Amino acid sequence: MRLADECEVTVVRKPEMPVIADPEAAVAHALEEPLGAPSLYDLAAGRRSACILICDVTRPVPNALFLKGLIRGIVRAGVPQERITVLVATGLHRPNEGGELRQVVGDDWVMDNVRVENHFARDDAAHVDLGKTDTRGTPVKLDRRFVEADLRIATGLVEPHIMAGYSGGCKVIAPGIAHQDTIRTFHSARFLEDPAAVQCNLSGNPLREEQLEIVRMLGEVHAVNTVIDERRRLSFVNFGEIVASHLAAVDFAHGFCRVSLPRRFKTVVTSAAGFPLDQTYYQTVKSMLTPMGILDTDATLIVAADCSEGIGSDAYRAAQRRLLEQSPERFLNDLLQKRFAEIDEWQTEVQLKAQRAARIQLFSELDRGDRACTGVEAIDCVDSAIAASVERAGDPAVAVIPEGPYVVPHAAA
Repeated sequence: MRLADECEVTVVRKPEMPVIADPEAAVAHALEEPLGAPSLYDLAAGRRSACILICDVTRPVPNALFLKGLIRGIVRAGVPQERITVLVATGLHRPNEGGELRQVVGDDWVMDNVRVENHFARDDAAHVDLGKTDTRGTPVKLDRRFVEADLRIATGLVEPHIMAGYSGGCKVIAPGIAHQDTIRTFHSARFLEDPAAVQCNLSGNPLREEQLEIVRMLGEVHAVNTVIDERRRLSFVNFGEIVASHLAAVDFAHGFCRVSLPRRFKTVVTSAAGFPLDQTYYQTVKSMLTPMGILDTDATLIVAADCSEGIGSDAYRAAQRRLLEQSPERFLNDLLQKRFAEIDEWQTEVQLKAQRAARIQLFSELDRGDRACTGVEAIDCVDSAIAASVERAGDPAVAVIPEGPYVVPHAAA
């Protein structure tokens, strides 16, 4: 990207994060001295089985740093290796298989010594029905392998999330290993249109409140939570009771992820932060929400993403087509009438939020048919789009956000 000389560029990045010099030692320390729990050895002693949740390929969790040590610690405490399962919390995403699964796990020893399996949200028999939440009546159905394990551990990456405030912690359970009925309730418009269901916010967030109630219904769960810097180096790791460990990680991440700027902009350039989040347009949409705090009136938001795997699932494609066939108002009104959202249509709803705030332009490798299906303006050159936006706005100021959805800027004024 080469910007014209007349552009006044503000590059929006997180403050430089500390990097842990010895990640393996930091992980070992975290497992020996957890938050709100005994050491891993004491925690695992006397247990008959264990299930460890990991995120799927859409999140760059540094699993290779902690999975092997976590499993070996559990085995040393007496849990048979053959009774340990690593479960990929896919939600309603596609399963991770073959070489991709090895990439997600990040350690051949783990792949070769314990069961590594995917969660399938549409498999009714694979879930345990725990009832409904008291507050909002969300059906609570979770993967049987996790519910029935004697020792339950979630692992994840804490970063801004466009609906749940932050990823990691309880989110790896719900929606991570939830049945489609739970997920489709979580992602219904009555949740997503709540003004508290936004990135970097846990207070009053309906998804967060339901997650906490679901974990209380489930019972004892522990977690490894990590934070990584812009170059994906380990900056923070802890282990402990799932809520306490997640809150500590959020407290650390929050000061870096939210970036204050002195003004708003009429031209903003962002990305889906590269692999793995920019593989599909479905995931790319997440990068459209995080800049909303710095968009001025009549702003143009230019998004660059590879989208090498296309637009996304068939269900998402169908939702995008419904949007194009209807007015945005009718599409949203239809969503508000539903108890269960149609699979993946929530990302179309998220896109509408961004489109209400700005003109969206997309630079990608999508083919002509998929470009039309996005419902946003396709561009062939980022530089030309920036120049046109600057001229249109009569304002040379341009904000550039290289790390896309992982940075949440807001205007101080």
